[in-house]
Amino acid sequence: MNNAMHTLSRRNFIATGAITGTATALGAPFERPGKPNIRLSLAAYSFRTFFKYQKNNTREVKNQPMDLFKFIDFCADHGCDGTELTSYFFRHDVTNKYLTDLRRHAFLRGVDISGTAVGNNFSLPKGEKRNTQIAYVKKWIDHAAVLGAPHIRVFAGREAKGVDRKQADQWAIDCLRECCDYAAKHGIFLGIENHDSIGSAQTLINFVKAVDHPWFAVNLDSGNFRTADPYSDFSASAPYAVNVQLKVELKIGQERKPADLQRLIKLLKQANYQGYVVLEYEAAEDPYMAIPPLLSKLKKFLS
Repeated sequence: MNNAMHTLSRRNFIATGAITGTATALGAPFERPGKPNIRLSLAAYSFRTFFKYQKNNTREVKNQPMDLFKFIDFCADHGCDGTELTSYFFRHDVTNKYLTDLRRHAFLRGVDISGTAVGNNFSLPKGEKRNTQIAYVKKWIDHAAVLGAPHIRVFAGREAKGVDRKQADQWAIDCLRECCDYAAKHGIFLGIENHDSIGSAQTLINFVKAVDHPWFAVNLDSGNFRTADPYSDFSASAPYAVNVQLKVELKIGQERKPADLQRLIKLLKQANYQGYVVLEYEAAEDPYMAIPPLLSKLKKFLS
């Protein structure tokens, strides 16, 4: 198949959005032998207001400041198997020594670096802005390789005003394929989150099928579906997931409601999921107080 036909077939798949409910039509989900094997991690994003370093600036934190070394300690002290080091909170002058120091610290505390997450926008036409975004994701693939992080959460991105969403999706698909080729050389998965234009299991799985890459899969966020029944969407998407982020609230219709965490874990076990479940805490209560009992509850559900 030549490149023009390849691109056209992907555009047609996104445009039709056709799902028949069969594995063949969707692209085969992961076939994992054995039993479910789910490990617990925690996202640094859960402490987002306590980090000095933010994505594009710094801030003064007077009460209980957090950095990534302290965050790794928090994960270890509360019985997590892994730690998800969100890229937004790294020092702005990231060096290989800084990355290897984090990797060493995590290893000595007995936790895996389960992954990281970037805030990219790939819904852009060819040009300088798009090249900058591609370079940014490739840089974090390099960083993840030094950290020993096997997974990076990525976005499709938001289209500019006046741009057709189907066109924006095609731009994102092209960027993601290029970045997946680069990630494959390092043995790192890129996981697309149900975010931006991807608000249902149907659009999420169609997007994974359109990118069609062995190092591309779903970063399944329980709180980001925008449908009447997010549990059904979560269940349908679970066989395609390489990372799962659990929120304590779900959006059901126009309302935010408490998530049934036990039900979500049960759905993952039914899908024979094997990998990390990452608590990403976004509720209003102080995370220092709210997260420890949530982790204890999740460990009980996982056992």
